[in-house]
Amino acid sequence: MSRRRTTSLAALMTLAISPAPIGHATEPNDAMQGMDMPGMTMPTRSIVHVPKPGAENQTKASATGKKTQTQLMRSPPAPNTAQDGATPRLSGMSGMSGMSGMSGMRVRSPGRTAPASVANTPVHYINGVMPVMDQNRYFHGLLDEFEARYSGRGGEFRYDAQSWYGSDYDKLWLKSEGTVGTSGRFGDGDHEALYDHAISRYFDLQTGVRVDIDSGPTRAWGAVGVQGLALYFFDLEATAYFSDRGAAARLQGSYDILLTNRLILQPQAELNFYSESDRARGVGTGLSDIDAGLRLRYEWRRKFAPYIGVTYSGVFGQAAAMARSANTTVHNVNFTFGIRTWF
Repeated sequence: MSRRRTTSLAALMTLAISPAPIGHATEPNDAMQGMDMPGMTMPTRSIVHVPKPGAENQTKASATGKKTQTQLMRSPPAPNTAQDGATPRLSGMSGMSGMSGMSGMRVRSPGRTAPASVANTPVHYINGVMPVMDQNRYFHGLLDEFEARYSGRGGEFRYDAQSWYGSDYDKLWLKSEGTVGTSGRFGDGDHEALYDHAISRYFDLQTGVRVDIDSGPTRAWGAVGVQGLALYFFDLEATAYFSDRGAAARLQGSYDILLTNRLILQPQAELNFYSESDRARGVGTGLSDIDAGLRLRYEWRRKFAPYIGVTYSGVFGQAAAMARSANTTVHNVNFTFGIRTWF
C-alpha cells in the first residue's frame, strides 16, 4: 500500500470518529458510514465530501473499473426483491457468512395465517368433559354450631353440623342437628341424607330423606329443597318434607358481616312449619318454632373460630299451648358461647 493511499484512509477514519459540527444533522449510524466492511453495504443519507490528496489517482482507478471510497459512500442499499411468502434478503447482513447457525432462520411475512385445515380442526374431549378441575371429588365437613347456652332457667347444649363428599356438580350431603335440654333429654334431633346437584352457579338442588331421632318418637320424611347463596351472599336453605303425617317446611338463613378480616358477626335464623300437629313431638300446625341467634366469632385460624353471642328459641301457636301444658319453656333467651370449625 502506497503512502498516499494510507494518508487517504487515515483522513477518512478521522472524519468518521470525530463529532459532527453544530447544525449538521446526523443519524445514529453516521459515524460508521463510508466504512468499507467486506460483505456489508450500509445505506447513507448524508454525503460528506472530504478532499483527499491524490484524487487524480483515484479518478484513474475509477476509470479502470475499481470503486473508489466516494463511490462506495454513494452506493444505494441493495433492493429487497423478496416476494410475499419468500424469505426476505437482509442486505446489511449479506456478508456475515460466519454465522452458520442462523442459516435456517426465516422471516415470516405479515398477513400470513394458519392453514384452514388447522383452524377448522375440532377439539375432542374425553367423554365430552372439558379438562378442568371441577370433576375432582372432595370431602368437606362443617361444625357450624357447637355451643353451650345459659339462661336463668338453666343451661342446654346444641350442635349443628353438615358434611358432603363429591364434585362441584354432584355430592352426597349429610346434615345433623339436635339439642340436649336442661332435663338431659335429647330433643330436636334432625338427621338428613341428601343427593345434591348443582342447578346454577349459586344454588344446588337437594333431595333425600330426613329422620327425626332423639328422645321422642322417630319420624321419617322425604325431602326436597335448595341450598346456596342468595342475593348479597346470604346463605340460604329452603327444604320441603313430606310423609304419611302431612308436610313440613324449613327455612334457614345466615349472613357473615366482616367487621375485620377475622372478626365476623353472624345473624342466623331457622323457622319450622308443619301442616299437621304432632303432640308426641311437641309440634303444631303452621309456624311451630324459631331458633335464632347473633354470634360474634373470631377466626383464630381459618378453620377454628371461637364465638360468643345471644340466642333465642321459642315455640308458637299449638306448639306453645303444648309447651305450657307440659310446663316447659315457651320463649327462651340465652347467653351463648362455642366454637365453629371446618375441615
